[in-house]
Amino acid sequence: MSTAMPTPYLLSPSQLRDQISSGGVSLLDASWFMPNSPRRPLQEFQGKRIPGAQFLDLDEVASPHELGLKHMMPSERVFADACERLGVEPNSHVVIYDTHGVFASPRALFMFRAFGHQKSSILDGGLPRWEAEGFDTVGVPPEDGKRSTYPTPVLEQGTIRSYQQVVANSLQDPASDLAVELVLDARSRGRFLGTDPEPRPGLSSGHIPHSFSLPFNTFLETHTVPNSSIQYTTFLSEPKLRQALIDAIGAEQAELVITGKRSITTSCGSGMTAGVLWLGLKLLGAADVALYDESWTGYASRAESRIEKSA
Repeated sequence: MSTAMPTPYLLSPSQLRDQISSGGVSLLDASWFMPNSPRRPLQEFQGKRIPGAQFLDLDEVASPHELGLKHMMPSERVFADACERLGVEPNSHVVIYDTHGVFASPRALFMFRAFGHQKSSILDGGLPRWEAEGFDTVGVPPEDGKRSTYPTPVLEQGTIRSYQQVVANSLQDPASDLAVELVLDARSRGRFLGTDPEPRPGLSSGHIPHSFSLPFNTFLETHTVPNSSIQYTTFLSEPKLRQALIDAIGAEQAELVITGKRSITTSCGSGMTAGVLWLGLKLLGAADVALYDESWTGYASRAESRIEKSA
């Protein structure tokens, strides 16, 4: 009896082309930009997309939050309704891309995997790599596609961390107790240390006690398209990912995380690039990886939160 191979987390442009040719692919553009960016992802999608792609708005497919935070994990039914609008079937191979290369697509992949849709991947290098390798795009918005039927899924337990869980965990030193989760922060080193400001006005920089700094771009490699100024990112090779993790938390802790003997939670500014760390850890084989959904914006917005501003 044959066992089906697990769906890869990453696809190259040529692999995506082959998957599209085989059929059964639901292709989603999940591009997202920081609030202070002038770029508008839906407008860009309507002007240029991979043929067959639909637009996944991560701020829309989300749950309301008491602090007004965007792109929080949707409820099971909100997720299923979005899949139906986008024509995603339960057995579809969902492939997600963005216009940075790797930025928002891992967060969208995290959402699909957390709701049990294991047949899902990202396009490593995104739209810029797709174009750089000579594959076609179209410049018109998609027509309304055929709706699907998607049953209400169940969120996998342990995939999301709440504010209360993160605070309780931060009161304990992970160096003295293996049961304490490690927390990896994907923001820049300056924001983590409190020496650089947050992009969101009025929000303090700094970090959660006992957390570790691992800027999300440490897991990525930047490429420049020949004869142009266009750049895009892809994930590092597995050995380089492993070394980046070792540099952040040490060899002993990295081994415990990768072998599933220590759980770990990823965080960032608002829950978006925490997905990059989540996926990098998954590529290394780590089993017990959660994501702090509201991340630093939720944590630092609460007056009672303890904020540290040193290494």
